[in-house]
Amino acid sequence: MQEVVSNIPSPLEQFEIIPLIPFNIGDLYFSFTNPSLFMLLTLSLVLLLVHLVTKNGGGNSVPNAWQSLVELIYDFVPNLVNEQIGGLSGNVKQKFFPCISVTFTFSLFRNPQGMIPYSFTVTSHFLITLGLSFSIFIGITIVGFQRNGLHFLSFSLPAGVPLPLAPFLVLLELISYCFRALSLGIRLFANMMAGHSLVKILSGSAWTMLCMNDLLYFIGDLGPLFIVLALTGPELGVAILQAHVSTISICIYLNDATNLHQSGYFFIIEKKRGAKPSLRGEGAITSPRSKKENKKKCTSRS
Repeated sequence: MQEVVSNIPSPLEQFEIIPLIPFNIGDLYFSFTNPSLFMLLTLSLVLLLVHLVTKNGGGNSVPNAWQSLVELIYDFVPNLVNEQIGGLSGNVKQKFFPCISVTFTFSLFRNPQGMIPYSFTVTSHFLITLGLSFSIFIGITIVGFQRNGLHFLSFSLPAGVPLPLAPFLVLLELISYCFRALSLGIRLFANMMAGHSLVKILSGSAWTMLCMNDLLYFIGDLGPLFIVLALTGPELGVAILQAHVSTISICIYLNDATNLHQSGYFFIIEKKRGAKPSLRGEGAITSPRSKKENKKKCTSRS
């Protein structure tokens, strides 16, 4: 009994980083690790799927299953951008589309990867998700300054705030804005690590009870086994949902950085000048499916 219990692996072993090809330059560490391997596998899977679709079914009037899957993923991102980012023309939104599309597609294929046995969950490491969130946060901040100049700082002072409270609110808004870089990475890291650890603990206990060679332990093993099977589906759904949540958060942050006139003193200044505030939904990115439908309508009218 004690020998079996002592051989139970830790649920955190699945998150261990293993150097596959060690490589150091002085104090700098450039080793090729298992997270690097699985990120390359994810990228190869996405590129292979796109290649097979464009080679075998691309351009067909009646799409096959793989082409429909890629079109659904591709159509989802423009709809999300059009819903969450307002006040911009379709051409300007088109500039943000590649970054958001790549982030969503890569997360969609990368998060459920840890559900495969003997695989590695890349997004279960805080440094990886933190690096991704910080790079997105810096890019959004640059876009905000590029489009609005110094008026971008007006997000820290909402409209109608009494002057004595202004310094405190500016400090709070700046702290809240900077914590966006942390929240985007912590949310993804915590959900991936907690869910995968729970499944690992329950599956490890079920396997240990199964190896006891006792009828009572075998009967008691059915409970954790059914729980593992019941948690596999929701955990897979959470992994896919986190890609959606992360993409929505990026779109919301982009909307806040580009549409400062929708809140704060900048809106009052623009209103006094007589400028018409832009409304959410002006300008939209047209997806390939909508373009095909427009072509069919034009041909049917002619």
